Amino acid sequence: LCYGTVLGGFLSERWLDAPEPDWANLETWSQMKYGRFIRAAGGWAPFQQVLRAAQQVATRHGVSIATVASRWVLEQPGVAGVIVGARLSHSQHVADTARLFAFALDDTDRATLAAAQAALSPIPGDCGDEYRTPPYLTASGDLSHHLASFPAPFTTQPGRNGSTLALSGTVWEPLAGYSRAVRKGQRIHVSGTTATHGSRAIGGNDAAAQTHFCIDKIAGALQSLGGTLEDVVRTRVFVANVERDWEAVARAHGERFGHILPANTMVQAPLIGDEYLVEIEAEADLGAA
Repeated sequence: LCYGTVLGGFLSERWLDAPEPDWANLETWSQMKYGRFIRAAGGWAPFQQVLRAAQQVATRHGVSIATVASRWVLEQPGVAGVIVGARLSHSQHVADTARLFAFALDDTDRATLAAAQAALSPIPGDCGDEYRTPPYLTASGDLSHHLASFPAPFTTQPGRNGSTLALSGTVWEPLAGYSRAVRKGQRIHVSGTTATHGSRAIGGNDAAAQTHFCIDKIAGALQSLGGTLEDVVRTRVFVANVERDWEAVARAHGERFGHILPANTMVQAPLIGDEYLVEIEAEADLGAA
């Protein structure tokens, strides 16, 4: 369910061939947020090229630039629906938005839009990363209007011999006598991690989804102890059904670690719990103090 399809109104005739706005004095929180997206994607000049291309397509179909933008998003793989913003007493765009279902983009439309998009710089990260990682493409830019700092994903406490422990609070840790992760000096060791959140298994029967969730938890453990995925030097991956799932797991691992290239081992192993398809442990080295 995709929101932000018209960039807070920037994808509209109002901004076509208009001078670059005063970024410090915009009208709405949405404009503040998506103004940061525009600047991160290369700035006002390439954005104007996108608006002109969208206008060509809009004219061809007798619709608005905003409707073309939402139609383009709606046709992307994985998008089930779009959420178009509306404010109380502002209903003039309802009829225009309903025309989303009166036309479809053809190959000429897509080529026109793609040519303009080619001049843009990729937005860093994935969906929602604007809230999680720099450059924080939110309304305030640094989330200062929401919170002063990010809490650590896991609780930490001193361990033995100068170590620091990260604990997730599951019943298994005290029962089996282990920590989610342990930092000793500049090394962090992350325990075998499954796609578990509380008492629930996440990802269903999708091995790739479970892998991504395992790596998210590993990233959280590292963050709690002062590290990041970029500090990982080794991963060990245990797959319950290698013949069926090895490639999906390997590709998901590659998406997350392809720019890091840690040492890696993948083996087939029975896992504790039939719902789990993959388990991953990791070691990180934060370098010299």
